[in-house]
Amino acid sequence: MKHSDNGSEGHGAALFAGFLGWTLDAFDFFLVVVTLTAIAKEFHRTDKEIALSLALTLGFRPVGAFIFGLLADRYGRRLPLMLDLIFYSIIEVLSGLAPNYATFMVLRALFGIGMGGEWGVGASLAMEKVPARLRGLLSGLLQEGYATGYLLAAVAYFFIFPRWGWRPLFFIGGLPALLALFVRFKVKESEVWKKTKHDSWGQLGRSIASNWKLFIYLTLLLMMMNFVSHGTQDMYPTFLERHWGFNPRERVLITALSMVGAIIGGVVFGYLSDRWGRRRSMIVALVCAIAVVPLWAFAPSLALLILGAFLLQFMVQGAWGIIPAHLSELSPDSVRGFLPGFAYQCGVLLAGSVAYIEALFAEKMSYAAAMSLTAVTVFAGAIVAIAAGREKRGIHFGEVEISE
Repeated sequence: MKHSDNGSEGHGAALFAGFLGWTLDAFDFFLVVVTLTAIAKEFHRTDKEIALSLALTLGFRPVGAFIFGLLADRYGRRLPLMLDLIFYSIIEVLSGLAPNYATFMVLRALFGIGMGGEWGVGASLAMEKVPARLRGLLSGLLQEGYATGYLLAAVAYFFIFPRWGWRPLFFIGGLPALLALFVRFKVKESEVWKKTKHDSWGQLGRSIASNWKLFIYLTLLLMMMNFVSHGTQDMYPTFLERHWGFNPRERVLITALSMVGAIIGGVVFGYLSDRWGRRRSMIVALVCAIAVVPLWAFAPSLALLILGAFLLQFMVQGAWGIIPAHLSELSPDSVRGFLPGFAYQCGVLLAGSVAYIEALFAEKMSYAAAMSLTAVTVFAGAIVAIAAGREKRGIHFGEVEISE
């Protein structure tokens, strides 16, 4: 029996909202990454102490995923997405007004709640609407909102920081509030959610509890995948400053070029996953990433450093681009708003210390050695986690599932 691509009506607006929401979320997060040393200087703190704010943001993301994910499965995807966009916009603007280190840390924790809520709700809405045959490709596009946000943070830093400092960058973080209006007027509710929604909180709770084994696997998988991304991104601008002696503009240009690689890689491997399968494509990307590590960390020249940065993020985000499709397909219809997003953010929590650990390593050895040791270890671990799971490539949502 031939299936239609269920839920694909109006998928363009949902995909755009999910992509832009994740872009602005990542933009706000990576502003701290690109301005880390400047914030440390103003608050009279060490790099390590400001890097701890990154771990704090990551650590509070599961709280947001829990709250907004439950709301998404109970009341639909649109309303929680709009509320979340407005919430993290306000917190980001306030971060730019923080008078001291303690206030800044509290605001970064609150921002973590907003950041944690966006991905699961936006991804479930988009993946439930896009055609099943294009899910991998469009998953890659959606996920690379993250790399696009990093790229935009680098560009904004390049033009704004030298003249006005770090604080005005955070004021730009108010933009997601405008995206909430787009969701309100242009994005339709998920038909899959309408067909499979729960009648009560108790029913939803039982459905979540019955999928505990899947939740544990997804959390471990996402822990390794977050070690992969945050272990190669969060301290990279600091590595370029401390190891190479680059000035802010040089650092930001190299970071921006690496994010171009990330965006291309996410879309390319997302496309390949529609043909090769989700797990095989992710493993190929990470094996290639291991091969690139020596060039990435120990490049003998500037040209090779740029090439290494480009290729490594091409592979890292190549593997990551498949995640929205893979997690959505593995999760049952009735808990798709909650389960992928909460597992994702619990994985973030478990991996959130990686930037802090790298900063500690870098006190004992060179930044290059610290970065490369971390990268190879986490790539190998992620390959094992991916291989240990299963996949449901191309499954049609909103239909009765046949158990394997």
